Amino acid sequence: MDLKKAMLVVPLSVSVLLPTSLDVVNAEDNNMPTVETKAVELRATLDNLLSEHAYLAIETMRKGAQGAPDFKQSASALEKNTEDLSAAIASVYGDEAGQKFKKMWSSHIGYFVDYVKATGNQDEDAKQEALANLKDYRQDFSKFLATATDGRLKADNLVEGLQTHVNQLIGAFDSYVAGDYQEAYMKERKAIHHMYGVSKGLSGAITDQFPDKFNDTKAVTPAADLRSNLNYLLSEHTGLATMAMQNGLDGSKDFDASVQALSKNTKDLTAAITSLYGEEAGQKFNDIWSKHIQDFVKYVKGTASDDQQMKDEALKALEKYRMNFANFLETATDGRLKADVLAGTLQQHADYLINDFDQYADEDYDKVYMTLRDSYAHMFKASKGLSGAFVDQMPDKFMMMPSEMPDTGMGGTADHDSDIWIYASILALIAAAGIYFRGQAKQQ
Repeated sequence: MDLKKAMLVVPLSVSVLLPTSLDVVNAEDNNMPTVETKAVELRATLDNLLSEHAYLAIETMRKGAQGAPDFKQSASALEKNTEDLSAAIASVYGDEAGQKFKKMWSSHIGYFVDYVKATGNQDEDAKQEALANLKDYRQDFSKFLATATDGRLKADNLVEGLQTHVNQLIGAFDSYVAGDYQEAYMKERKAIHHMYGVSKGLSGAITDQFPDKFNDTKAVTPAADLRSNLNYLLSEHTGLATMAMQNGLDGSKDFDASVQALSKNTKDLTAAITSLYGEEAGQKFNDIWSKHIQDFVKYVKGTASDDQQMKDEALKALEKYRMNFANFLETATDGRLKADVLAGTLQQHADYLINDFDQYADEDYDKVYMTLRDSYAHMFKASKGLSGAFVDQMPDKFMMMPSEMPDTGMGGTADHDSDIWIYASILALIAAAGIYFRGQAKQQ
């Protein structure tokens, strides 16, 4: 990396990642744990953009393999994910800096596209060339980030993490092409989850490097972990639900596998509740969460069979669900979350999924991916509200600070600890759910 490029790295990182929200606190202003600091906002922003990148990249590669009519729009959404970063850079440092970053980030996306095209053409040499280009990219980008963070992120760890990212995306695509759909969705979930290790490492390094810009707050705290892990579970739910609904309408061969992946997202919550509160509590939670997924499936079936009554019944059931679940959360958080406000948020979630699906059924693919990106981002707002209420309710559970910053850089070891991440992310939700379940049992 030449000196000119090295000088660009630091301002580029900061310009993209600085939070714009004003509802944040200074470290010296608040001794209580919180999910609303500049550093945590940075991490949440990275959670959103990086996980969305992995999600859209895999779906775009899959659409390319299918020769799907919405491939172009899916690729465009992936490009807009890149532009969200590039535009932020250009707005602070000018068009030249923005274009340099965009070229760097876009190149590895282009290599994945090359791999898809080569697969379709059964051109093994072109596939190997794409993989070689990705190998060169991870070496260059690792040096880029190591230099940017003044060595806070180690190049060797970054290379490992970037290789994991490449392996997961290529592996998910190859499994899909081979017809091993369960394997494809398993690898997709790992690829999405891996990016939360990326954002954890990057945000921790950047806030350590520029403490003044983040009011001396930390990106890696127990409260931040809670918010980040809820980011993961809720946004993954939206992404998987969207694709399962599309697959259901299309009668795709991977429909069952996509539904199973969505079910595993639910089981990640249910298993944790069961481990602490027993089978009955776990089953109650599973029933609550699974029911609204079934309502969406019913809406898909009604659309496929042109059965308006079935669609109306599904929408009515979703309305009932949102009120029940809103009351559930208000009770669980001792009123910190208000049912009327929650009902609106839950309705917005339902509206996003239904509207996106209707647009897909109408073949309005430009709107499909605009709505999808909004729907995906909406869940990060939901996790902010939920995690904030949980932390406020049980501050003692989130007081301990980690002793050191993770050294994985691009989250290379995140997958190994997947279950720990998931279970830790919902400790507060479990405790709140236990309060609710016990109250319900007394009433019965």
